[in-house]
Amino acid sequence: MRVIITCALFVLSSLTMLAGTLIFEGKYQGKDLYVVNSVSSSGVGYCVFEVLVNGQISSDEWNSPAFEIDLGIYGFQLGDDLVITIKYKEGCLPQVVNPGDLWPQPTYEVADISISDSGLFTWVTSGETGALPFVIQQFKWNKWVNVGEVMGKGVPGENTYNFQTSEVSGVNKFRVLQKTGDGDLKSSVAAEYTSSMSPLSLVYDKKSSTLIFSRETYYELYDVYGQIVKRGFGAKADLTELLKNDYYISFDNQTEKFYRK
Repeated sequence: MRVIITCALFVLSSLTMLAGTLIFEGKYQGKDLYVVNSVSSSGVGYCVFEVLVNGQISSDEWNSPAFEIDLGIYGFQLGDDLVITIKYKEGCLPQVVNPGDLWPQPTYEVADISISDSGLFTWVTSGETGALPFVIQQFKWNKWVNVGEVMGKGVPGENTYNFQTSEVSGVNKFRVLQKTGDGDLKSSVAAEYTSSMSPLSLVYDKKSSTLIFSRETYYELYDVYGQIVKRGFGAKADLTELLKNDYYISFDNQTEKFYRK
């Protein structure tokens, strides 16, 4: 959602005065907006003198210390574009207390979710009311790990998405999720399949301070406090910059402890 503040010259009752404009852009989420309205700097009347909803002058009563912009009277559908314009007098500034209610929300429902033997992850959604990214997560190393992102279409009807995953040995489990503006998460059920790939192995080459995997893999390296000190993808991991100490290495679908000599 965009918020724009501008200043312009308005002529009211044959008097010229400097005024400001707040513009809120977003999507209709079935909720109204609430405004805290201060007294004007002249001490006569209140700060806001006009409200427009998608260019239409609002019939709401804004000559009060607080008022509601009723969006339910316009016949909007969930996800419709909204532009709320609030014009106010010089020397004061109104406050919209819930601007986040115009942000796109994760309203999607998953109609189908699957993953092929080749690792192509597919999900079909309905009920989207705003474009939000889908975060793709894979369950490995005893946690959900972000492995990709696909931008949602944000339109009603069925929407189909695909993402090519990178498989690990054993069980491969994937899901998608979206985040709200407040940081809450809405996740799908998981799709899974069992790979026929053999488990990876690794050796530590002390001379070169390098971890060598039996094939390319994503990996994360942790210190004894659980802090990630290195991550990457490849058949080798260079450890020359690390201090000699105990570490944990997560790779493929497993985690091992080793000592950096």
